[in-house]
Amino acid sequence: MKQLIACLLASLCLLQSLAQTPDPWVIKADKIDPANYYGITVANGMLGIVSAPEPFKIKDVVLAGAYDQYGRGRVSNFLRSFNLLNMYLDINGKRISGQNTTALKQELNMQEARFNTSIEYGDEATVSYSYYSLRHLPFTVLMDVTVKAKKDINITGSSVMEAPDALRDVQNYYNEIDRPHVVISLLTSAAKSPTGKLLMCASNSFLFPEQHGQEPRVIHEMWDNNMHLMKFSRKLRAGETYTYSVAGSSITSAHHDDPLNEAERLTIYAKLEGRDRLLQFHRQAWQELWKSDIQIEGDAQAQQDVHSMLYHLYSFAREGSAFSLSPMGLSGLGYNGHVFWDTELWMYPALLVMQPQIARGLVEYRFNRLEAARRNAFSKGFKGAMFPWESAETGVEETPVWALSGPFEHHITADVAHAAWSYYLVTQDKAWLRDRGWPILKETADFWASRVERNGPGKYEIKNVVAADEWAENVDNNAFTNAAAKANLQYAAEAARILGFQANTDWTQVAANIPILKMADGVTQEHATYKGEGIKQADVNLLAYPLKEITDPAQVRRDLEYYEKRVPNEGTPAMTQAVFTLLYARLGNGAKAYEWFKDAYLPNLNAPFRVIAETKGGTNPYFATGAGGILQSVIMGFGGVDITPAGIRQINTALPPHWKQVTITGVGPDRKTFTNKAK
Repeated sequence: MKQLIACLLASLCLLQSLAQTPDPWVIKADKIDPANYYGITVANGMLGIVSAPEPFKIKDVVLAGAYDQYGRGRVSNFLRSFNLLNMYLDINGKRISGQNTTALKQELNMQEARFNTSIEYGDEATVSYSYYSLRHLPFTVLMDVTVKAKKDINITGSSVMEAPDALRDVQNYYNEIDRPHVVISLLTSAAKSPTGKLLMCASNSFLFPEQHGQEPRVIHEMWDNNMHLMKFSRKLRAGETYTYSVAGSSITSAHHDDPLNEAERLTIYAKLEGRDRLLQFHRQAWQELWKSDIQIEGDAQAQQDVHSMLYHLYSFAREGSAFSLSPMGLSGLGYNGHVFWDTELWMYPALLVMQPQIARGLVEYRFNRLEAARRNAFSKGFKGAMFPWESAETGVEETPVWALSGPFEHHITADVAHAAWSYYLVTQDKAWLRDRGWPILKETADFWASRVERNGPGKYEIKNVVAADEWAENVDNNAFTNAAAKANLQYAAEAARILGFQANTDWTQVAANIPILKMADGVTQEHATYKGEGIKQADVNLLAYPLKEITDPAQVRRDLEYYEKRVPNEGTPAMTQAVFTLLYARLGNGAKAYEWFKDAYLPNLNAPFRVIAETKGGTNPYFATGAGGILQSVIMGFGGVDITPAGIRQINTALPPHWKQVTITGVGPDRKTFTNKAK
C-alpha cells in the first residue's frame, strides 16, 4: 500500500512538473489582467495584428511601409491601418464582452503563428476565436470564430470596419458579387492619410462553412463615417458547434497604384481560396521558416523565450520585400516605425544566418535609398553616401530636430556597410556583391575618406560625433565610430580586389591612420574625453564583436570587465547585456555569460505573454532590437556560429552550466546544422 501511495505521489509530482514546464512553442495566458496587459503580435512581415484583452477586439493593425506626417515631431510616422478584424458577437440579443464573460484564456502558438482566445458565456455558449496574418499572402488576414451552444441560442456575428482617428476623408462601401454557387459580401473602407499623401484601403468578407448548408443572409449597416459593419444571424441547437471566418486585406498607395480595387481583389481571392486552403499554405510557409530553428536542451523557459524572439523577427520581415525593420517591428507605432542601426547591428545578423533570403531585403532597403544618402552627404559637405540616423519611406533624415543623433550619429553609415559586407561573406554571392554590395561599400568608404580630419600619421581623426553610447554627445574619436569607419574602408578595398575593380588607394591610407584610443591602464577608451562615467549602451565592447577590431582575448576581457561595471541597472536598452553574454561565452565563461543572458531580458518582460520592453521595467513592447541582440548571444555566443571571409564557421564557446546542448538548424544558404554540447 505504501508503495502504491508513493507511486501515486511520484506520478502527481511528475504531472505537476510537466504542467509547469513551459511549452517550447505555445505561450499561454490563463490569468489576464486588462490593466496590466501588453499585447503580442501576429504578423507576416507586412501586416501586424496586436492583441487586446477585450473579447473580439484588436489593439492595432500595422502595415509596413505606410508612413505620413501627423503631429509627432514633423517627421514621418507609421500609420495605423483599418481595424479589419474587430467583431461583435450577440447571443440571444445581448452582446458578449469582457464584463459578461468568464474564463478568458489566450495563447500564441508560435509554430503556426496563430493567436487564440477562448471565453465562457454563462450557461449559453463557449466561444473561441483564432486569427492569423497569412504568411503566404502579405496583405491578408484571417479570423476563425467557433461557437459551441450549451442550449438553444440565436447568434448574430458582425464584422466591424473602423477607421483610425488619424485618417481623413473616409469612404465606406458595401458590395455583393453574385456567382452561381456563392455570394461574396465585401465590407470595404478607404481613407486618406493625414496629409493626403497616401490612400489606405481595407476590405473583408465572411467565409461560411459548406457543411452547414446555405450561407446565411448578410446585412450591411452604416453607423457613421468612420465605422460600418456587416452581420448575419443563425440559430444553434444545444450541443451544436458552428464555425465561421472573416478574411480581410489592407493595402495602401505606397504598395499598389490602385489600392481600393486591389484590397477587394485580394479579399475575393482569399474568400474563394477558402479557409482550409488559406490555413494549409500559411502553415506550410511557417513550417519552412522553422526549418531554421534554435533548440536548447536543459532550460525549458529559455527555449520558449528564444523561440519567441525568433518568432518575432520572422514575423516582422519577409522574403521578397524591400522594407526594413523598426525597433518595435510591426507591434505598434514605437519610434515612429523608423529604421535605425537597430536593424543592421542588432536584428539583421540573426536573420542573416537563419534566413539569408529575408536578410537580403533589409540591405535592398538601403540600396534603394543610396541616392538619398548621397544627397545627405552632399548637404553636410562630404563625399560619397551618408545614411540618415532615422530612415522611413524615402531615405531622407527623419530624426526629430531635438535629437542630436540626426546630424551627428554618423556610425550608422558604417553599420549599413557592415551589413552589406556580412551578406556577401555569408552568401559568397559575387553577382550580388557587384550589383548591390559594391555601390554601398564604395559610396560609404568615400564618405569616411572625406569625413576624417587629417592631422598627421595615426591621427586621421573623426571629431564631433554622437557615440554608439548615446550619452556621449559631440565627442571626438569615439571607439565604435572610428573602428566601424576603419572596417568600412577595409571592406570596400577587399570588395574591389574580389571584383577586379580599382580601389581608391586613399581608403587603405585612411583606414591605417584612424586612431583607437587607449587609457593608461590599457583599456580601450570610449572617446577622447571619456573619464570612466556611466554608459548608456555597448560601445567599446562592439570592437570585439561584431567588428573584430580587437581579437586578443586578454584585451577583450580587459575591456569587458571595465565597461560592464559602467552600465546602470536601469534605463538602458537590452542590447548591451547581450553583447556581454556573447563575449563571455566566446571567452569560455558560460556561468558569467548566463548571468548577463538573464539580465538582458528577464527584467524587461511584460505580462501576460513575456513581451520584451526596451528597458528594465519598460512598457514599450515589443522591442525587436533587444530580441535581435539576445538571439546573437545565443547563435554567435552559446552556439559558436561565426561569420568569416570563408562563410559561416563554428568556433569553440561555452554554454551555461545547466544547458546540455544548443542546436541551430537551417543555417546559411546551405541550411547547415551546428551543435554545441556541454563540455
